[in-house]
Amino acid sequence: MTEGAKPRRWTLRGAHTEYTVAVPEHGRWLELVAWGPHGVSDGPSPVEYTGPVPFLTAGDAAPVEYATDAVRPFTGADLVVETDTGDRRIALGYVDADGTEGRLAVTFADPVTGLRAVVHYEVPAGTDVVSRWVELTNTGSAPLRLVRAGTAGFCVPTPHGARLSYQWGQWAQEFQLDHVDLGHGGFTVGSAQGVPGHLYLPWLAIRDQTEPAGPTWGVALAWTGSWEISAERDTGGLTRVRAGRHLVDGPLDLPAGDRVTLPTVSGAYSPDGLDGLARVWHTYQRRLAGERLTPRPVLYNSWEATYFAVDAENQLALARIAADLGVETFVVDDGWFVGRDDDTGGLGDWTPDPAKFPAGFDAFVKEVRGLGMNFGLWVEPECVNPRSTLYAEHPDWVYAVEGRPLTPIRNQYLLDLGRPEVAEFVHSTVDGLLRRHDIGYLKWDFNRPRTEPGRVGPDRGAGLAAGGRIDLDGAHVANLHRIYEQLRRDHPHVLIEACAGGGARTDLAMAARADVFWPSDNTGPLDRLAIQYGFLHANAPHLLSSWVTDSPGLFDPRPRSLAFRFVLAMAGVLGIGADIRHWTPEQRAEAARWINRYKEIREIVMHGTVRLIGGPDQPRCAVQYTAPDDSTVVVLAWHTGRLDGAGLLPSRPVRLPLAGLDPASVYRHDAVRYSGSHLASVGLPVRWSAEHDAELVVLRRD
Repeated sequence: MTEGAKPRRWTLRGAHTEYTVAVPEHGRWLELVAWGPHGVSDGPSPVEYTGPVPFLTAGDAAPVEYATDAVRPFTGADLVVETDTGDRRIALGYVDADGTEGRLAVTFADPVTGLRAVVHYEVPAGTDVVSRWVELTNTGSAPLRLVRAGTAGFCVPTPHGARLSYQWGQWAQEFQLDHVDLGHGGFTVGSAQGVPGHLYLPWLAIRDQTEPAGPTWGVALAWTGSWEISAERDTGGLTRVRAGRHLVDGPLDLPAGDRVTLPTVSGAYSPDGLDGLARVWHTYQRRLAGERLTPRPVLYNSWEATYFAVDAENQLALARIAADLGVETFVVDDGWFVGRDDDTGGLGDWTPDPAKFPAGFDAFVKEVRGLGMNFGLWVEPECVNPRSTLYAEHPDWVYAVEGRPLTPIRNQYLLDLGRPEVAEFVHSTVDGLLRRHDIGYLKWDFNRPRTEPGRVGPDRGAGLAAGGRIDLDGAHVANLHRIYEQLRRDHPHVLIEACAGGGARTDLAMAARADVFWPSDNTGPLDRLAIQYGFLHANAPHLLSSWVTDSPGLFDPRPRSLAFRFVLAMAGVLGIGADIRHWTPEQRAEAARWINRYKEIREIVMHGTVRLIGGPDQPRCAVQYTAPDDSTVVVLAWHTGRLDGAGLLPSRPVRLPLAGLDPASVYRHDAVRYSGSHLASVGLPVRWSAEHDAELVVLRRD
């Protein structure tokens, strides 16, 4: 962090970018000066406003970083605070600032109520991401209520209109990338489900409409509860993005002397469009993974082969074949515990079913490990079936509203993880499984949102601020994060896969705490291609768990080859979920060859620079991974559409333009050589046929 010539002005520098903010002379707010490549702040601010603002206030038009409703009463505040008398319009004033390299904290205070706000910034070393969060402290003598508790406002210059990119979805159709042009007015996405949800991803990208492949800004949220991101473009050409919590349970109480820290929101910048922005997020998430960014094992998951009909015999039959294929981790999914023959019972009673494992569960695990594989297990510890011992003993542990019926979803209720005793039960249950059994992989699922906004029982006030309401969403998320952190600390060898009926729990906070994401329950090949295309725009490949299965797509059931399914699953963390007992010897031999090829390239997939070529709705669809030392380029390509008379009419191969290569260097694929210039300007040729619908190409630089 460097201090500029003007007083109260600071610049935070990333690997290739800078973010400059300043406090104006009046001291009422902090505002953005410039955000972009190094040197962007050396000149007039691209977001500064000039001229009068009729019928508005100055703050309504200014590029304010964090605004109360006193600063932006008409165009959208980040923070709205109410006193115990119902008054609003709290006004903050600048107090001081403290910063070191890559970090900045700017303090504001309200002399009337005693509210103190510290606006934090951090640019992690080697990244082009600026992370922001706010600490609010009530230093006054009276309680306060946070009616709106957003974390940040990000300002983006869009003089010719804004193009917003977002990801929508539903169960089995997550991460669908779409775009909307915003001339004036607003756009909002979010979740009220207590999780990020299937409907939208807590991620947004913003560009000027005239430069779709040019400068692009992104905003993403590190919050695993209910959230909101909104963008509004004003008449002066500025698009302001607000991001933070969505207070589904009503205002947050902030008693005198208390402090609350609002969720982190991160902003990213790239000069190279959505594709470049994806690489910025990948770099950041790899840094979040830290020393846990190790090669992810090739896994087999038994769900689609046996569903709930789990027993030692059928699981071992699958495990023996999986081991022969080269699988490294065998995961037993739902159905292994007592009372779990379907989805109506068992959740909450996390004891291996002795009828399914007559020789003992540990003997079964030992036999799996004796095949040369690690062992993994599925759990859903935040949920409970009404038909379970846990619910019979603790009916008050679920979210409920006094006197109102419960809402079952998937025949289950949701445990109130914010209760200390429930959090202790969930942690001790999962920790106990990991200590008692030789488990190296944990798939943590979550198959229903929260519907009841309340707590019942004699200790319903646990965690309740004096005279106020319970922050159910915040308490659940805080304990979830803490449990994940404790498990990773105490069981560092165990990889944790985050799942929520597919991709409903995907955010930057989970990316920092889980090793892998399960993006969707839909494993159909062409459906999955679209899902993974969106996923890789916001998430790094080491987080992308993908299976080869026998499933047709729900939305596009066109058949695809086994090769297509393998090349598709190799775009991230390779897994198999098919019933391999029914594969022919030829299919098993082909699968073993693909697994061996994946093991040869997975370090590059995990650590390489990713470039997305075309898309699932285009004739060209591929992903390029370039090794960190530029010595090797891996290209995964898929045929997405018609063959257009291939073999019967004149045709030419599809060409995949590669990027980031040395134009003067030579790259070889088997006996074929290409110059870097040829691969960039003409492209790598791939020729599709009815039998050949996917390709893995490894180019070695001479």
